[in-house]
Amino acid sequence: MAKKITIAIQRKGRLFESSKELLIKSGINFSTSGGKLLARSSNMNIDILLVRDDDIPSLVSKGVADLGIVGKNVLAEQAANSRKISAKSVLNLGFSKCRLAFAKPLTSKIKSLNNKVIATSYPGLVKKFLKKESINAELIKINGSVELTPYIGIADCICDLVSSGATLEANNLTEFKILMDSEAVLISSSSLKNLKDKTIIDLVRRFEGVINAAESKYVMLNASTNSVNKICKLLPGADSPTIIPLQEKNKVAIHALCSEPVFWETMEKLKSNGASSILVMPVEKILN
Repeated sequence: MAKKITIAIQRKGRLFESSKELLIKSGINFSTSGGKLLARSSNMNIDILLVRDDDIPSLVSKGVADLGIVGKNVLAEQAANSRKISAKSVLNLGFSKCRLAFAKPLTSKIKSLNNKVIATSYPGLVKKFLKKESINAELIKINGSVELTPYIGIADCICDLVSSGATLEANNLTEFKILMDSEAVLISSSSLKNLKDKTIIDLVRRFEGVINAAESKYVMLNASTNSVNKICKLLPGADSPTIIPLQEKNKVAIHALCSEPVFWETMEKLKSNGASSILVMPVEKILN
């Protein structure tokens, strides 16, 4: 029997929903209900651990979980605070995108972080950044409501996760420096090139297939033979489109897998260059 694979994911919230969707699209059937912390796949030899996001790097480092899905910011903060964190990012997953950024009150005239008091939930990363930039500043660790600290007089500015910026705006704060960009990542105890378990490697390839398909589109159109080269150059991220002769003389069908989004503007350019009957279809899975 193949070795059982254990995957750790966040037990609730937006990251849980996106992680669950990725696993199911990759062919792993499982269900969660109530307060269960363990879900078993009904069709594969896989267990899903439902845990706090800040426990995932440690569980993977200790070998309790083979793989984990967590924010890049959480992995980096854990690694900055502990030498025991050996988990490595093996795949960017493309969802839960945000950034760790410094923000100040709208009325503040702060131009430098030198000699400032910074409130943050990410002291490890901020400390590492300040040391690298030779900045002298005081850090205050806050686990929640970081945005309030400038207004209650305990910090000059903050360093926190920013997604849309709506929370900063609601609290009259403005972003002025980005420390790092973040998104959900797949982590393991070894780098991808050092993974020896074929089952895990195959599973990672499935994840890649789902991610690559997310923004990819399959484009089908008709065109005259003398406009083929022009049209192929307009297809975003297409690798060697398929050209199929049609019944009508000097007419062909062009089929292409586009690895980049196909916008209305692209379709209009294709049409103005001789394309007709343009179809853009979603792609569910890609296996390269």
